[in-house]
Amino acid sequence: MKLLEDRIRRDGKIFEGDVLKVDSFVNHQIDVGFISELGKEFYRLFGDCGINKILTIEASGIGIACLVAAHFNVPVVFAKKSKSINISADVYSSKVESYTHGKTYDVIVSREFLGKGDKVLIIDDFLAKGSALKGLISLAKDAGAEVVGAGIIIEKAYQGGGDYIRNEMGVRVESLARVASMSVAGGVVFCD
Repeated sequence: MKLLEDRIRRDGKIFEGDVLKVDSFVNHQIDVGFISELGKEFYRLFGDCGINKILTIEASGIGIACLVAAHFNVPVVFAKKSKSINISADVYSSKVESYTHGKTYDVIVSREFLGKGDKVLIIDDFLAKGSALKGLISLAKDAGAEVVGAGIIIEKAYQGGGDYIRNEMGVRVESLARVASMSVAGGVVFCD
């Protein structure tokens, strides 16, 4: 998606350690109008799939998922990275390794909000090695829900997570920008 690629080139920042920061418009400060345009594109891609839930993971996925869900007119369910006292013990759980934070989380979703008959679109900001996406797919399948696909804003295609999810797990993944390579000196190179 040229709109997104242009914005990444203009406002994205590359740091050592394979980090692409888009926090000025995606996941710290959210450019609502811009993300809403991305939501329109996800609706164009998945709008005829009968989706009745958007699933994401806290924290950076929530705002994005809400703007996408507005186009589908469906609720957002987000996997929490920690259990609080106001969540019942009746949850689905999956382990997710965070590349950015260097931690493994037990993410949870209440059984009250995800179950058999749900047709789920997973939304997230980044896809690199695929740990978060694998965890969310596992949660949805444990719930008996159908994973229609995953909508990703930025995929680091060179890290292989997207290919694994598509080819080995058989899940449709639509990424709006696919990064072929990046470096501090050379910038971002997108897949054709």
